[in-house]
Amino acid sequence: MPKGLVVIPTYNEIENIENIIRAVMVLDDFFHVLIVDDNSPDGTAQKVLTLQQEYDGRIFVEIRQKKSGLGTAYVHGFKWALSNQYDYIFEMDADFSHNPADLPRLLKACEDGADVAIGSRYSTGVNVVNWPLSRVLLSYFASVYVRIITGMKIHDATAGFICYKRNALENIGLDKIKFIGYAFQIEMKYRAFVKGLRLVEVPIIFTDRTKGQSKMSGSIIREAIFGVILLRIKKLLNTI
Repeated sequence: MPKGLVVIPTYNEIENIENIIRAVMVLDDFFHVLIVDDNSPDGTAQKVLTLQQEYDGRIFVEIRQKKSGLGTAYVHGFKWALSNQYDYIFEMDADFSHNPADLPRLLKACEDGADVAIGSRYSTGVNVVNWPLSRVLLSYFASVYVRIITGMKIHDATAGFICYKRNALENIGLDKIKFIGYAFQIEMKYRAFVKGLRLVEVPIIFTDRTKGQSKMSGSIIREAIFGVILLRIKKLLNTI
């Protein structure tokens, strides 16, 4: 049976990490979990190491020395997944904004022909719970903006709940990824789009975190706004 790895970056997620891992573990032994922790001072990585003993051979942890950004954490995890021969690689948040029960649906989309299956908040309307209206509008219109600039026909360009086939990550060019926040999510999808890979949206319900603190910041938003333009320029110059 092909193997699936769920990559979860963490920084100070002690309130969520045990529950999110257990929620994945009850699904199926198909799914393994890799936690990429940026040396959380709250003991997140230590909790994962304890859980490893309970779920032998299904939980892994990579501890980086400092907080270096979401994008670099995912690239680290993706490279680890490829070197360990996983066929399906997922990205998912630690805070339950993404429902682990939707992982099999993303997997099914890739098994049915998608190279990249996107857990989409906006493909069937606006499916977001507990976000203030300002945050919903920012996220929704960011995706509209990305569609206009890049030409990608997807509704949720900043989505972070995704299943990649192994060949997709091998073709995207992980060493060329430059962005670290929301722009990272856009860059991954755009590189897949430019390579001619098949992107499919799977409708999900996104629920805002109830524990821990959001990592959103003004610099992340600015990176996304200007990063999209840079990606388009690189495509026009054939340097992406």
